[in-house]
Amino acid sequence: MTNKAERHDGVEPIGQLLRRLRMASGRTQEGLAADLSKRRGYPLEQATVSRWENQERLPDPASRALLAAEFGVPEEELCRAVAFARRLRRLEQQTDQENDVNRRGFMAGAGVAVIQPSSLLASGRRIGADVADQLGQKTARLRRLDDFVGGGDTYRMYVRELAGTTRLTDEGVYSEGTGRALRGIVAEQAQLAGWAAYDAGHYPEARSHYMTALAASRAAEDSALEGNSLAFLAYLEWTVGGSAGVKFATAAYEALGTDAAPAVRALLADRLAWQHATSGGAREADYFLKAAEEAVHRESDVTTPDWAYWVDRDEIAIMTGRCWAELHRPLRAIPALEDALSRYDDTRARDKALYLSWLASAYLDAGEVEHATSITSRVLDLSEGLSSVRPAARARAMVKRLEPHRALAPVGALLERVHS
Repeated sequence: MTNKAERHDGVEPIGQLLRRLRMASGRTQEGLAADLSKRRGYPLEQATVSRWENQERLPDPASRALLAAEFGVPEEELCRAVAFARRLRRLEQQTDQENDVNRRGFMAGAGVAVIQPSSLLASGRRIGADVADQLGQKTARLRRLDDFVGGGDTYRMYVRELAGTTRLTDEGVYSEGTGRALRGIVAEQAQLAGWAAYDAGHYPEARSHYMTALAASRAAEDSALEGNSLAFLAYLEWTVGGSAGVKFATAAYEALGTDAAPAVRALLADRLAWQHATSGGAREADYFLKAAEEAVHRESDVTTPDWAYWVDRDEIAIMTGRCWAELHRPLRAIPALEDALSRYDDTRARDKALYLSWLASAYLDAGEVEHATSITSRVLDLSEGLSSVRPAARARAMVKRLEPHRALAPVGALLERVHS
């Protein structure tokens, strides 16, 4: 089913509606399943709730009645949502072939060679190191789409690639070295799929892909990839309000060997700094931010893996600013953010919108309400049309913080814009 938020004449597809109602009630999928089990008198699995929300399965009439009672909404509303989901499914089935052709054309235009793992299996030939190299190059090109395209647009593409590479790895014939390389590619592609799911707001799917990446990176005996998988899980934990973020990020940093590339060490150090900052640990955050800055400036003969290609001094500066903004230390946050953002153009709209939101937060902490309002307006401008839930969520958080200042004309105008 579609991964973009859809709505027609006020009706949401059933998966989107159920996810919204569940999250509004403050429950996890597991918690909702337990409550529904009590209501109907026999067990209902968390996986069933997940399939409803992903629209892999639509709730039957008895389940709709149960859900209506649990959430206190009219059963007719759920019926309309199911009908809308069925309509979307038919439309997607009708256009699947066209979309596949468009996907190939898009990938070719982006310089991505279209390798079909299934054709390699059909040929029955042995999988050599050259195939693993080609798949690695293709994955690198796919990764760069994330610089400009949101997760809602890339998720299905990434999942298809992951499925093909996983099948090739499971069923192909190859040497031990090629097998490790293939499992490493599975880990990288699972991280891509997990990140796209996360960016689109599909957190259970993101967790599943990250766990796949963790298992594949361990099978590939790649400690850096393992650390990156754990760092992704840490970031997801922070987003969903889990308590294991620092634990995952610490394990990620400790997974690194002494031969890790400086960029990888810098990346995992700044991820650990973020977890400490969002937990209120200023001293620990400062320590790991300094470790990240030291690492990113270090010269080394160790090749940086492609999945860390984007880690540079600006990335560390951005994370430094974000951490101090979270810790409400605007005098340390603002210079770092403004310096790095001066080199961000609007083609990277999602990332620029996100980072500007922390700059707005820091200015508000500094008492510069009107400037914070101006930056938040810019966040809203950049967020329009993005297939990512994150910039809009950050903008909403800033608008809420600005509401007490509604008497100021710029704030009032911003609130009117949002509410209209």
